[in-house]
Amino acid sequence: MDSKRVFFWIQLPMTKKMNKTLREIIKKWRWMRKLLDMAEGFGFLMMTITGKIPSQRIRKLIYRLFFGVRMEKRVVIYGGVEIRNPRQLSIGENSIIGHRSILDARRGLQIGKNVNLSTGVWIWTLEHDYQDPQFRTKGGGVTIKDYAWLSCRTVILPGVTIGKGAVVAAGAVVTQDVPDYSVVGGTPAKIIGMRQPNLEYHLGEYLPFI
Repeated sequence: MDSKRVFFWIQLPMTKKMNKTLREIIKKWRWMRKLLDMAEGFGFLMMTITGKIPSQRIRKLIYRLFFGVRMEKRVVIYGGVEIRNPRQLSIGENSIIGHRSILDARRGLQIGKNVNLSTGVWIWTLEHDYQDPQFRTKGGGVTIKDYAWLSCRTVILPGVTIGKGAVVAAGAVVTQDVPDYSVVGGTPAKIIGMRQPNLEYHLGEYLPFI
């Protein structure tokens, strides 16, 4: 088992010594690894079921109380969203998470206020290191600042910050930081325009049952 592995559905507060001891136990006793794998799989199943509940209120209640997602008022999370390590996810007021998005918070994911994530946005904080002999993971936290808009099918890679009011065009793959109020597109994403900075709108509206 990778010593840097983080379970996506829960993260327990442990000291470095406790973490090292746990890794040694897992390495020594295979049944412990299988038990943790089962727990992780069960957590993934529960998150998947929660994402299919046809009610915004119930979904958000479960995300907050049982999975530890930190979200402010009037957040909208549409159906089919996949969240990894929800305790390291925070979502600001009036922000919208579109259908079938993937929010990977294993290294921390902060989403600001009035952020719009369209359908099928993928945000990753961990990825495999293809140069590593053991194919281990590496990564970093992702920050999406206020009023940013990530259009459909965009991919945000680990360690990236999306600036305030920035726009990521549909299908773009973002590999580096995006400046405030810039418009980026392509693979890898590059600046293709600028957005006016006097943004005053408020999101947070949604249709029932979706």
